Amino acid sequence: MVTALILMTVKRDRIREVAEELAGIDGISEVYSVAGRYDLIAVIRVHKNEELAELVTETIRSYEDITQTETMIAFRSYSRHDLEQMFSIGLS
Repeated sequence: MVTALILMTVKRDRIREVAEELAGIDGISEVYSVAGRYDLIAVIRVHKNEELAELVTETIRSYEDITQTETMIAFRSYSRHDLEQMFSIGLS
């Protein structure tokens, strides 16, 4: 599984619409509107790097309302949720 975070700058009057559209695309598991330098962050989870490349370069970059992107590929996941699930195995 390949996980990536796509940080996006979006035209101000289109942030909500772009976020809703992106959230419906296969491979994009979550979209967050955020404060700061970027407007949206999409969490992508796909099986292969080729799928990630296609999603970023052909799908996300085709949106005219997205004016800038920065892609970060995750190496490892550190999550409290994963730890809770691991420690709850076999406990009732």
